[in-house]
Amino acid sequence: MFIDSSMDNINKTMPDISHSIVDGDNDYNEAVKLVNDKYFDESLNKAKSAGDNFNESLNKLKNIRDKFSSDINDVQKEYIDTVVQELELKIDAVDNLINAIECFKVYSNSTGTSYASQANELMYEATMYQHERDEIVNNNTELFKPQKFML
Repeated sequence: MFIDSSMDNINKTMPDISHSIVDGDNDYNEAVKLVNDKYFDESLNKAKSAGDNFNESLNKLKNIRDKFSSDINDVQKEYIDTVVQELELKIDAVDNLINAIECFKVYSNSTGTSYASQANELMYEATMYQHERDEIVNNNTELFKPQKFML
């Protein structure tokens, strides 16, 4: 019986994680567009989908970190920790967006705007981590070859 190495398992999982993050980002952006157009039910569905995608990626990353921590180097650990922080912020942004949508649906616009502003701030902060992980990749190209351990 052939047993995959831990790095093989990690490298197989990373594209799924990346795909879920991209889908989550797309769903989040679509939710914002829909809420701005006052399509609240559709926006709520997209926001929930974004949260599901981000949570799926977060759970897989935490599993990698917990299960394979002894097999990955410090740079890879820093990369995973950076993406975890990014995803936690994105999940908080989704939660705030959902709260905003719920407020807008019942015409509590002031409270909704407050939640929406917080969602925007959290998403902006998440992009800082996204840039940080891009920088980690650019500074360590030998570790982050295409299709290897990268989002």
